[in-house]
Amino acid sequence: MSEEYTPPKVWTWEPGNGGKFASTNRPIAGATHDKELPVGEHPFQLYSMGTPNGQKVTILFEELLAAGHAGAEYDAWMINIMEGDQFGSGFVEVNPNSKIPALMDRSGDTPVRLFESGAMLLHLAETFGAFLGTSGNRPEVLSWLFWQMGSAPYLGGGFGHFYAYAPYPMQYPIDRFTMETKRQLDLLDKVLADREFIAGNEYTIADIAIWPWYGNLVLGRAYDAAEFLDVASYTNVVRWAQAIDARPAVQRGRVVNRTEVPGAKGVPERHSAADFD
Repeated sequence: MSEEYTPPKVWTWEPGNGGKFASTNRPIAGATHDKELPVGEHPFQLYSMGTPNGQKVTILFEELLAAGHAGAEYDAWMINIMEGDQFGSGFVEVNPNSKIPALMDRSGDTPVRLFESGAMLLHLAETFGAFLGTSGNRPEVLSWLFWQMGSAPYLGGGFGHFYAYAPYPMQYPIDRFTMETKRQLDLLDKVLADREFIAGNEYTIADIAIWPWYGNLVLGRAYDAAEFLDVASYTNVVRWAQAIDARPAVQRGRVVNRTEVPGAKGVPERHSAADFD
């Protein structure tokens, strides 16, 4: 296929063009079919899939429960994005952007919807007063939380898509997004050279947000790209990733809303701690 492309004056959608995720991508928003969401018995109802964005929220829930916050009990329902579950009417009511995760907080008198994983992490951390860091370094925690929200699309939608999922290899976008991914890894490596965790020496939602993307990457779990990116050279990131990977709550959270997990048991739906047994 020719690498030359002249954009038309007005772009038109060609369904099916776009690689692995072509069947779920479209240029319009809104529901495609009617489908109500299930509701369990716990205060929090999570509708998600165990992608890196989904793992952020389930890891925080498991960390909160491990820290003794019993009010953080949650039901996690599988939303299969490859089958278009995110375009059901019930899901769109919770997340009009039709992306996982989506969360309903039913702990108060009036249910509250949340979409965007960073908003969920901040809401839950503030609700339970946990994993936000000390008041003195909270701006640092929030800065790294929002760094992840802005940076990870270059890793996932940029590098990951063109390296692993595009219909055919294209050097320019692979080179472009590889350069940016390695810049981000170098940044994290430099930051972690003199601190244990991302925002300091305390484990926070900044780590919980960044680890599913960059921790899994350097642990060889993303895009089959560890050798290509020379992830072993980022020794501080690897040390940080391994330390977080060893946390029992992280081990539980990363398998929720997944059917297949290399080296572990997937938990497609989570309704109690017994689901991990």
